Amino acid sequence: MSGSPARRFLSRPARTAAASLTCLAAAGAGLWAALGGAPAAQAAGSVPTPDHVVVVVMENHAYSQIIGSSSAPYINSLKSGGADLASSYAITHPSQPNYFALFSGSTQGVTDDSCYTPGFSSAANLGSELASAGKSFASYNETLPSAGSTTCSSGKYARKHNPWFGFRNVPTSTAHTFAQFPTDFTQLPQVSFVTPNLCSDMHDCSVATGDTWLQNNLGAYATWAKTHHSLLLVTFDEDNSLSGNKITTVLYGQPVKPGSSSSAKYTHYNVLRTIEDMYGTGHAGQAAGATDISGIWTS
Repeated sequence: MSGSPARRFLSRPARTAAASLTCLAAAGAGLWAALGGAPAAQAAGSVPTPDHVVVVVMENHAYSQIIGSSSAPYINSLKSGGADLASSYAITHPSQPNYFALFSGSTQGVTDDSCYTPGFSSAANLGSELASAGKSFASYNETLPSAGSTTCSSGKYARKHNPWFGFRNVPTSTAHTFAQFPTDFTQLPQVSFVTPNLCSDMHDCSVATGDTWLQNNLGAYATWAKTHHSLLLVTFDEDNSLSGNKITTVLYGQPVKPGSSSSAKYTHYNVLRTIEDMYGTGHAGQAAGATDISGIWTS
């Protein structure tokens, strides 16, 4: 926070009691910042601040393969009762760089799906930013062998879909098994990422299988979010390499205007920027130059 409000207070007498109080508050905040304190993070005015956000990333299907498909009735119900980003795009191919882009605003130089070295980067990312702002983050990973495990793969689990392990400024203790996803949703952190395994995310199995998994495993949270100022965001890492990387991104919950849509072009960087601005964090990588998702919020 700039010290200019404090200088104005010291150099100009207050004309009213209200003005005095306003200037005094500004001076105090300036002094706190000068002493090294950090003011509480505040959300950007253009987006809501949900009590909880759960992000789920599905795999390798184009927008046209999901929206309007009879194989994905649950995702389409979320669209109808929530919001549809009708021009949502992934960043690149293959899968793994998109996960890093969504989480950190950069592909971090990753260009393939090979097993990266855990903690190879100290770049800013959503997890580290939330921690710096005094907010909470966790991931819930289906078929992860054990909480915090950095194994490359295990059965249908694949670390290539878990970018948080690439950052040494995100504790591995924030990575949970999906069995640890709370049934009392008030116990969720402010931001959670859910990573289904390679069958449940539609990578190895059908659209219908993934759609059913979403309903069975996150349907109760979605219903709860509708009356508890919380948000479910379902997106895809990339398309099927045949549709210009256009993907499905739907948002559902109390802060979302039912049946709304946006035709503005958005990417993973806009999704990251929006979550960052919901909780007043910094902006990682290319999220700094992205805009917030707009036109779908209830207020």
